Amino acid sequence: MTVETRDGSIESGAHVVHFYEHDAQLVAAVGPYLLAAVQAGETAIMIATEAHRRAIEATLEADGIDLSRAFDDGRLISLDAATTLATLTSDGKVDRDAFGEAVGGVMRRAAASGRTVRAYGEMVSLLWDEGNVLAALELEALWNELGRELPFTLFCSYPATSVAGSEHAQALHHVCHLHSSVLSAALVVSPAIDDQPAAGGSAKRTLRAILAPEPDAPAHARHLVADMLGRWGYDERVVDDAKLIVSELTSNAVRHARSQFSIEVKLQEDWALRVAVEDRTPLAASMPNGGLIPRPLHGLGLIEALCGGWGVQCTREGKVVWAELACEAPEGAPPSPADASA
Repeated sequence: MTVETRDGSIESGAHVVHFYEHDAQLVAAVGPYLLAAVQAGETAIMIATEAHRRAIEATLEADGIDLSRAFDDGRLISLDAATTLATLTSDGKVDRDAFGEAVGGVMRRAAASGRTVRAYGEMVSLLWDEGNVLAALELEALWNELGRELPFTLFCSYPATSVAGSEHAQALHHVCHLHSSVLSAALVVSPAIDDQPAAGGSAKRTLRAILAPEPDAPAHARHLVADMLGRWGYDERVVDDAKLIVSELTSNAVRHARSQFSIEVKLQEDWALRVAVEDRTPLAASMPNGGLIPRPLHGLGLIEALCGGWGVQCTREGKVVWAELACEAPEGAPPSPADASA
């Protein structure tokens, strides 16, 4: 069963992570996820802070769930995140055996009932907030190990403010890779981030992200792209031009598509940067560039002035608007595939 939340869909068996900006967004995402489980006669397990448990339980009750009955018949299990975490950690480290006994025991008993199990947890978030990022990653990995033993769906969450900043970039990248998908009220960073050299030392770099059509999505996208291009070694001029392109394309997607959309920034063989934004609003394939008209000093007109080329490709579900920014190789960069082949 696939559960639709405000920020995306969660398929059975998935391990998703949610980055939220305030508690109302968290409750809006987690509530429908757990509600669907309880209504379907599944087992919903919630390991959250007291404040979040109370808020989520209130939404379940408002949606017609008899909490006392749900607790009694095992459809809803609620555990305090801090208390549970204290049984799993010693000297700031996660104890594998303790995890298997405490969390694994709860999950095994739930699975033994024959019901589908959906879990929600915040223990990783508590560890991250304490500055114990390594332990948070270890706990995520233990959840994945348990998932290979037992069938269940897992929903984790982190406050966006906790993971923001370039100092967290590598750890955040690791967090994304430990999950099957990523949800956010504003920005979803896909695990598909490749900034490693390809075979032979040539460059092979791609950044992909999925965004929701929120007003602040373009700002999030600009920050993400600027941070990644800085890591790739591009100078300020290139970064500023790329940010402008990203801003225009994502703003159009927010304003007109009004659906979840994706952005891809890819390093081409000649060191040009290709920026592509895909949304779910189709355009007339018979019209040049799908009917998108560049106007001087406005929107696509700015992109046309900056870029060596741009265009629109129709897809089965919508369209891709792309633009290519010509630029030189960043200082200290490995040879491009074109240079290597020459």
